[in-house]
Amino acid sequence: MSSELIGLTGMAMLIVLIVLRSPIGLALLFVGIGGTWLLAGWRTVEYVGANAPVHVLTSNTLSVLPLFLVMGNLAVQSGMATSLYSAASKFVGHLPGGLAAGTILASGGFGAICGSSLATVTTVTRISVPEMLRYGYSPKLAAGSVGAGGTLGILIPPSLIMIIYAYLTETSVGRLFAAGMIPGLVAIALYCGTIFLWVTLKPAIGPRQPRATWGERLRSLKDVLGVGLAFGIVMGGIFVGFFSPTEGAAIGAAAVLSIGVLSGQLGFMGIFAALRDSAYVSAMIFLMVIGVEFFQFFMEASRVPSAIVSFFTGLEAPRLVVLLMIIGMLVLLGCVLDSIAIVLIMTPFLYPIVMDLGYDLIWFGIIMVMVVEIGLMTPPFGINVFVINSMVPQIRLGEAFAGVMPFIAADIVRVALLVAFPALSLWLPGLLFG
Repeated sequence: MSSELIGLTGMAMLIVLIVLRSPIGLALLFVGIGGTWLLAGWRTVEYVGANAPVHVLTSNTLSVLPLFLVMGNLAVQSGMATSLYSAASKFVGHLPGGLAAGTILASGGFGAICGSSLATVTTVTRISVPEMLRYGYSPKLAAGSVGAGGTLGILIPPSLIMIIYAYLTETSVGRLFAAGMIPGLVAIALYCGTIFLWVTLKPAIGPRQPRATWGERLRSLKDVLGVGLAFGIVMGGIFVGFFSPTEGAAIGAAAVLSIGVLSGQLGFMGIFAALRDSAYVSAMIFLMVIGVEFFQFFMEASRVPSAIVSFFTGLEAPRLVVLLMIIGMLVLLGCVLDSIAIVLIMTPFLYPIVMDLGYDLIWFGIIMVMVVEIGLMTPPFGINVFVINSMVPQIRLGEAFAGVMPFIAADIVRVALLVAFPALSLWLPGLLFG
């Protein structure tokens, strides 16, 4: 059996294991170790096993990840999402579909201090969906707005997936964070526009609420000052060069901890839960990245990556056509694989192709994150939709998937805009970092 065939067999085995819901890190390790042993021998497995954990655990890029997880989990335990939703609904709740638009705004604000889609959709579902259903909102609109809003957690910085992408491609975390800002705002605008268009066509699905007074609106802003302060300190400090992303994450975690304790919303048990959850997720992600190190070595030994690069770069087609083929492949993978799995598995294959085509890796990173976002909502494995269904069983799974479809259309428009106008993601990093 040729090395290329062994490599392709290993890739197929990995995808099957992940689709069968095997732990991603263990699946990567199993296939990576087995393939490396077949192609390079056991001594090579021992060499990679001795060096990969050290390389991963001492990575300056990945060191930021546990700290942002602590920051996000402290924000969850502090109830900051509740304050964000309350403030947003007071400002836009009187509009058609206003509570759904408030859900999008609250998701964007919470994603700005959380960095995780799963944490965002879980937290916002608990707060907003019962409220929308109580006021007579359609289950489809309620589920769709939360499912779409949850994806903002991995686009608006800080984003855990951006950190992993930066590690795999050796790009700047700060530049990626800056590149995600404008596309994140575009996403919020398109999602809100989708809601208003949908409700204009079918007014009964999102009834207006009583208009809040300006006094109520201003009082609600006091409760979200902490979120704005934490985000401003972290991102502002990173963007202007006051401190590195790692230092910014540590300062952000300390800021959220201080705000939560001083406001009386965060006690000892909340702090313990935040640290416990952060340790668990950090260990899981680091295991996955160590697994990727093994899998990458196996793939390089099989010469599959170079064959894939040669195939794509050898196509007698415009580079835009090749890019659209890559995007289409990522969308299809998003239907069956978890978002982190897609980034971990596909980035080592794709970034050499992107570089060879002359595209910017920062720009492509944002494209990849946005396409992965679509996978969080598409059947049959749209994790955001399953989370909503598990937390609010009265919303049937079919209704939830139907509810996210208009937002998937908005995502396709957003990807098309970024492909047509790369400056949407590259202007701000160029301004801040040169």
